[in-house]
Amino acid sequence: MIAVSCKGLVKTFGDVRAVDGLDLSVDRGECFGLLGPNGAGKTTTIEILEGLLEPDAGQVEVLGRHYNADGGRLRERIGISLQETQLNDKLTVLETLRLFRSFYTRGRAPEELLARLALEEKRDARVGKLSGGQRQRLSVACALVGEPELLFLDEPTTGLDPQSRLQLWEQVQAFRATGGTVLLTTHYMDEAERLCDRVAVVDHGKVIALGTPGELIGSLHASSVVEFQSEPPLSDELLRALPGVSECRTHGGARHLAVRSLPETVPPLLLAVEKAGARLVTLHTHRATLEDVFVALTGRDLRDA
Repeated sequence: MIAVSCKGLVKTFGDVRAVDGLDLSVDRGECFGLLGPNGAGKTTTIEILEGLLEPDAGQVEVLGRHYNADGGRLRERIGISLQETQLNDKLTVLETLRLFRSFYTRGRAPEELLARLALEEKRDARVGKLSGGQRQRLSVACALVGEPELLFLDEPTTGLDPQSRLQLWEQVQAFRATGGTVLLTTHYMDEAERLCDRVAVVDHGKVIALGTPGELIGSLHASSVVEFQSEPPLSDELLRALPGVSECRTHGGARHLAVRSLPETVPPLLLAVEKAGARLVTLHTHRATLEDVFVALTGRDLRDA
């Protein structure tokens, strides 16, 4: 069954076309990620799907309903954690959760969520005194307090320390284990690979790639990436002829080789540098990631685009 569907979604702000004919379909029970750089249209898209923005064109269906006809009943069934949730700084953590619980006819006990989100010690603390990670966990708790069927998370771990990120990941996985559906936006590749069943890579308001993280990374036909610089640079023809190289490109002043196996390619690469009389300036290797997929598709870094 389909949890979220949109077709031909368009949203403009003045001369900026933030969302440009975007199509998406999210199955019930899956975690679906919108991956892309800042300004790609992720937040605008998710705000339309949350019913916070009206699209200029296109159709949106959420949990089999439409906001213009069933907005009230639909909002009872979804939970939303915004990129920047503005909570009342004067309320305590427990008062804030109780307030959000009052918005729903059914839901979870606020005390239960305090324990789940590691906020018990802060139950009587004013929201204005919380750290960034604590505020973000509180925002997620507010999104969960109504026992939603569908959870929207917009950049849920931006700016969080590693421990807080892991805690939020655990809550997403626990929500999934109860049959809940998650739609999240992120520009963290490891987050998308860890949490998402499927990912849509978004750039300039369009979906430019769609599939499981494994499928998208597999499209590179490489298990690893070798990034190096040499003086003088080696030719593309020489690099493409190296064993195991499936793609060669220049990015950020360095050469990037998508390769099947590091042991297959790195020794011949070092030999080629030596035979060419060149000097190796830098050499880095890493497992192929969704970042590499984005660079291959756009020629730009996901984080810097």
